[in-house]
Amino acid sequence: MTKAVTLTHPTGNLKGSIKLPASKSEANRALIIAALSGEASQLDNLSEANDTQLLQRLLKSDAETINAEDAGTVMRFLTGYYAVTGQQKILTGTPRMCQRPIKILVDALRELGANIEYLGEEGFPPMRIGGFKGSGQNKLKVRSDISSQYISSLLMVGPLLPEGLVLELEGKIGSRPYIEMTLALMQHFGVTADFTDNTITVPHQQYKAASYSVESDWSASSYWYSMVALANEAEIELLGLREKSFQGDSAIVSIMEHLGVHTEFTERGVKLTKRRHEHHFAYDFSDCPDLAQTIVALCAAMGVTLEATGLESLRIKETDRIQALQIEVLALGCSFEEVTEGVFRLNPGFINSDSFTFRTYEDHRMAMAFAPMALLRPTTILEPSVVRKSYPRYWENLEQVGFELQKEE
Repeated sequence: MTKAVTLTHPTGNLKGSIKLPASKSEANRALIIAALSGEASQLDNLSEANDTQLLQRLLKSDAETINAEDAGTVMRFLTGYYAVTGQQKILTGTPRMCQRPIKILVDALRELGANIEYLGEEGFPPMRIGGFKGSGQNKLKVRSDISSQYISSLLMVGPLLPEGLVLELEGKIGSRPYIEMTLALMQHFGVTADFTDNTITVPHQQYKAASYSVESDWSASSYWYSMVALANEAEIELLGLREKSFQGDSAIVSIMEHLGVHTEFTERGVKLTKRRHEHHFAYDFSDCPDLAQTIVALCAAMGVTLEATGLESLRIKETDRIQALQIEVLALGCSFEEVTEGVFRLNPGFINSDSFTFRTYEDHRMAMAFAPMALLRPTTILEPSVVRKSYPRYWENLEQVGFELQKEE
């Protein structure tokens, strides 16, 4: 296992075409829906990401104990899938996964008639899932300010419930585009639903087999936007992205117009070119929290003052991402502090070191968000293999555009 990778770029000029990984968010939803349909569907361009490969294996597994490892969508989607299809399973994960809450989803499934028992701490994996007996209840109130994955898990199994499902979302809706992505994919596989105000209604109905080609991953594109912004000169083409996308992280297009990158859509994807950037930027990441690390790191590198809101869900990801960012931007001479409740400010400073070393906290997005700093100084990323979770070819793609990598085994 590689302990660290040190990155440099001799010229700081980037040019090339990159085949991005497929979206694991789309792929994992499509896999669950296809499994729920009970028929053979043709799914193309499935993600090479570990999370998607893991889900494919687990859906085919006859084992009683299912290990979702560190994959949040896998844990949450399988909880709903196993519960409503009446399968007898023990569902567990890594130590960190067993610290990530699942109570909101389990409480909702229990109300619908699922038999779920915690095997450790109340409200957290591991769990024993054992059978489903419809409760006759189909109306639920669910908090919507924590993780949209709970809501997506419930929605995907909703059509199979005897009375369908009516979800009333309470509070500010976090990551709304992910909920809309789920509904769009459900519709692609023959299921209709209604999303009006804060209520989603899914009648009882059957999924139908369908073909679907997964789009490239807009979350992965964000690291390339960051590199273009930091390069001396750049002309990067990212393949497989669509102008009309289901993915909320396509918001990176409008964000980066402020932060130094222009996007041109082509038949093959997008072309990125440099432009002038603003020095003060404010953004609400409620709909695209997975972009926050990229933007915080980039603003720190460029000396941009950033005011960020909508970061609530970052506390319960692969790591406490807010705390991790607060620590790692110190190397860039910056502070990242909560100035009032829910409002974080990045204050730029001065870079005093000749090189950088960044920890990754078992979090793929920390590694990929800080790797572009190599366009400023030689940059060491610790535990670089974490990128396998969503973008296994990340380091290979960096070499493709001229980054030099020195590995420490």
